[in-house]
Amino acid sequence: MSARKAAEEALRKAGALQKAIFDSANFSSIATDAKGVIQIFNVGAERMLGYTAAEVMNQRTPADISDPQEVIARAKSLSIELETRIKPGFEALVFKASRGIEDIYELTYIRKDGSRFPAVVSVTALRDDQDSIIGYLLIGTDNTARKQVEAERARLDLVLQNKNVELERARRVADHANQAKSDFLSSMSHELRSPLNAILGFAQLLESGTPPPTPSQITSIAQILKAGWYLLELINEILDLALIESGRLSLSLEPTSLHDVLQDCQAMIEPLAQQKGVRLKFAPVDKACFVHADRTRLKQVLVNLLSNAIKYNRSGGTAEVSYRLHSAGRLRISVRDSGEGLSAAKMAQLFQPFNRLGQETGGEEGTGIGLVVSRRLVELMEGEIGVTSTVGVGSVFWFELDAASEPRLALDALTEFITPAPLEPTDGRVHTLLYVEDNKANMALVEQLVARRPDLRLLGAEDAMRGIALARAHQPDLILMDINLPGINGMQALAILREDAATRHIPVLALSANAMPRDIEKGMAAGFFSYLTKPIRVPEFMAALDEGLALTDTQAQ
Repeated sequence: MSARKAAEEALRKAGALQKAIFDSANFSSIATDAKGVIQIFNVGAERMLGYTAAEVMNQRTPADISDPQEVIARAKSLSIELETRIKPGFEALVFKASRGIEDIYELTYIRKDGSRFPAVVSVTALRDDQDSIIGYLLIGTDNTARKQVEAERARLDLVLQNKNVELERARRVADHANQAKSDFLSSMSHELRSPLNAILGFAQLLESGTPPPTPSQITSIAQILKAGWYLLELINEILDLALIESGRLSLSLEPTSLHDVLQDCQAMIEPLAQQKGVRLKFAPVDKACFVHADRTRLKQVLVNLLSNAIKYNRSGGTAEVSYRLHSAGRLRISVRDSGEGLSAAKMAQLFQPFNRLGQETGGEEGTGIGLVVSRRLVELMEGEIGVTSTVGVGSVFWFELDAASEPRLALDALTEFITPAPLEPTDGRVHTLLYVEDNKANMALVEQLVARRPDLRLLGAEDAMRGIALARAHQPDLILMDINLPGINGMQALAILREDAATRHIPVLALSANAMPRDIEKGMAAGFFSYLTKPIRVPEFMAALDEGLALTDTQAQ
């Protein structure tokens, strides 16, 4: 092919491409002369605006088919932006392009029938070989769909904003209600326990008084004590359930010895089993078997399941506790009884508050909420609880928790941080440290750490009330307090110590697995001079002990 023919073919293709662009119905192409009078009005412009090319060519400018108020507003805005006066009209639409500035803007086009639609317009100045402007090209696209999407998004954003406001209002109301509920429960707990303490206390005095009560009086006193202890159990369970449901129950999840917990549970439940004529069987547990749990709440769950296994058993029956590593590092603990078993209908009603499955008229006392509390506690300990049962054979209540490593292994790894040959106290004085902790492994760990400090001797207490009594009797220089304790917790114990003139001067250091920022803030606000979280970091622990002892020495001066 000759060069001339190649050039002609190239021109033909370019012309065909140019024609295809200007004939496109998907966007409007409007070309004007230098004064703004329309010279080209393509098929897309005809479709979008409803005019024929003949109706606008050599007769109108793009400003004539645009919203006049928007054109005026654009002129004002550009005048401010470019610091020069720009006239409303076509000049406002092409001023930037005439100065070689890229210009893409939004405005409203007005169709021949008067209807309106939003458009995005790109403006380009057309120049000749001498770089003089000979016209302008305005390419527009219908922006209706995007505007609709934006409007819908704005509407949804407003709906979401209003919903968030409603949710925030509801949350504040719920928080206020929970706080009021918590305050009420705290008040009721005190108001109920105080008279109950007098009832049980004086009944026990009468029972052991001199002269001894008569047989009929003994029977009456026994009924008072039985009803009083049952009422105390009922109060505790209702308060526990309310505390859980309000989201205010705090747990201390840490490696807990299943061997030690089951030993404690056996000692607690054995008298009831003997009274009911039920044989208890506990599978031997490896002392190295640990679960990730709150020790106090784990005992509460097990005692509840064992109590039910005994109370609803048959005379001469058995209640058996076993465990096995179930799956994926989970330990399943099972309590099997030889009772009457549960039908499918009754099993469907388990774990419902105050539902005793038809036992309301039976001889066994109960609240119907023990299983509900147990399930919530297991779930809070990141576990699962369930039951299998066969009518006439018995039931198996089980729950699974994560298995944990024995914490003593961590102690061996910590020894490198402990000074192997501690210095003797320079003043010869030995300070007393009282540690209030119900977890034996934690107590053993602190015992070994304190053994490296010849300037310290350790006293231990397994619950807060014993700790308070030891603090009053021995006046320790420093108290180390766990938060989650059986009976009253560490926060409540601290409040009692602070209210007592004999102990309020003793610095108290918190040591807890409750490691959330709000837990630490709450502890510091309560009056602990420092708050350490488990697992123990030995240098930090030793520094905190020194800080507490320094406080003691300062107060003594």
